[in-house]
Amino acid sequence: MKLSKISALCLAATTLFAASSAMAWESEDGAFSTSASVALSSDYVWRGYSQTDEDAAISGSFDVGHSSGLYAGAWASNVDFGDGVDTSMELDLYAGFSSEFGETGIGYDVGVLRYMYPGEESLDWNEAYASLSYSFFTVGVAHSGDVYGSGEKGTYYSLGFDYDLPYGVALSAGYGYYDYDDEVSEEDHQDYRIGLSKEFAGFGFDVSYYDMDDDGEDAYGKLAEDRVVFTISKSL
Repeated sequence: MKLSKISALCLAATTLFAASSAMAWESEDGAFSTSASVALSSDYVWRGYSQTDEDAAISGSFDVGHSSGLYAGAWASNVDFGDGVDTSMELDLYAGFSSEFGETGIGYDVGVLRYMYPGEESLDWNEAYASLSYSFFTVGVAHSGDVYGSGEKGTYYSLGFDYDLPYGVALSAGYGYYDYDDEVSEEDHQDYRIGLSKEFAGFGFDVSYYDMDDDGEDAYGKLAEDRVVFTISKSL
């Protein structure tokens, strides 16, 4: 393994264990709460293609929420974008608001997210997102006027399905469509996923299958080929 990958894993692990020391907490009046999580995955797949050159990833999050629906948080993982890209870590900062429309059972979530890559700040970019959920289904859209730090537009549309199976097993499936400006990519991309997860002995276990369409594979090569990803996680 390259030294940069080892350093990235160590840096991410330090961040995650620091976050894990702040266990889930709730204020006496229930207005504020915090949560954290850590995860180890066989790959970091984002919108269909690997962000770690098909290597393992350690990631984690720390979130602060308010009973009104306001929230903010941070998520970090090691990354590997190949030679010539001087970063080995992704750090995402986000904030938003989530709630429901009265008694309809329809939930919504709107927010903004900042992707940051220490050591390669030219790749940093912002994205706004929104989603609606009802029963087992979620539809979402995320838009950036500076996708991948390119100065061009990109809009990602997603559809998700989540269903609880017997024996505490959860089924999750999703479809995504990335609509790019021509300057970013001459072809738009589609991605697909389906997975099973289960909580056991205080840990979360997940196995998911990912794939992209031919345009995605043409754009990202082997990073977009179909793959199975295993993840073990711990919520704190």
